[in-house]
Amino acid sequence: MIEMKNISKSFGEKVVLDNVDAIMEPGKVNLIIGTSGSGKTVMMKCMIGLITPEQGQVLYEGKDILTMDNEDLKEVRKQIGMLFQGSALFDSMNVEHNVRFPLDMFTKMTVKEKRARVNEVLDRVNLKDANKKYPAEISGGMKKRVALARALVLNPKYLFCDEPNSGLDPQTSLVIDKLIKELTIEYKMTTIINTHDMNTVMESGDHIVYMYKGKKKWEGSNKDIIYSKDEQLNEFIFASEFLTKAKEMSMMEDRGEV
Repeated sequence: MIEMKNISKSFGEKVVLDNVDAIMEPGKVNLIIGTSGSGKTVMMKCMIGLITPEQGQVLYEGKDILTMDNEDLKEVRKQIGMLFQGSALFDSMNVEHNVRFPLDMFTKMTVKEKRARVNEVLDRVNLKDANKKYPAEISGGMKKRVALARALVLNPKYLFCDEPNSGLDPQTSLVIDKLIKELTIEYKMTTIINTHDMNTVMESGDHIVYMYKGKKKWEGSNKDIIYSKDEQLNEFIFASEFLTKAKEMSMMEDRGEV
């Protein structure tokens, strides 16, 4: 479990996080949603330890990472997998070496053991036999799955995903959402996703935190969200659904389907 207590963060005079409390529940897909500028990205970076807040605590299983020394913090980070918005694959490395990179950095496994682990996670994300391909040779959806395999290769306890469906068509987005949810259950991870994609919210949102102007405005599940009486949240949901439908229509027009 990850718990944030009374987290505040400002940049100059701009308050980005204002006394935020939130719990990321273990074994569930936890979503942080909100419009641009709502504080959700800074909130995620505070959880990972990339940004230090002015006040508050970030607790991993009850231990505050903000007061840890470098060695203890390194041990926590070894338990974290990260799926970046743009996949962040190394163009000069093939799929196998991209996925193997964390094993080279953080383990003393033999080459044979590393290859076996890489093949295991690639198979799990349905990319068997893609080892020798390079990022330029694969689709956007495949890149996301390679990045997801890399995030999983160290068998993390916590999985962070920054806009995992960014740049993907709706059908591929659903595949990625389903895969992340399956892996969360299978690996018993605490998964945290930063998103504004309403399909992700409705398909995967076991636990949702809605951010508005630096404050936690609403919290609940995807079953609760449609009954929300929060005015800003309802506007966000409607706008997101409208934009999603518009995107789908545009892509269908490009393919000559409408």
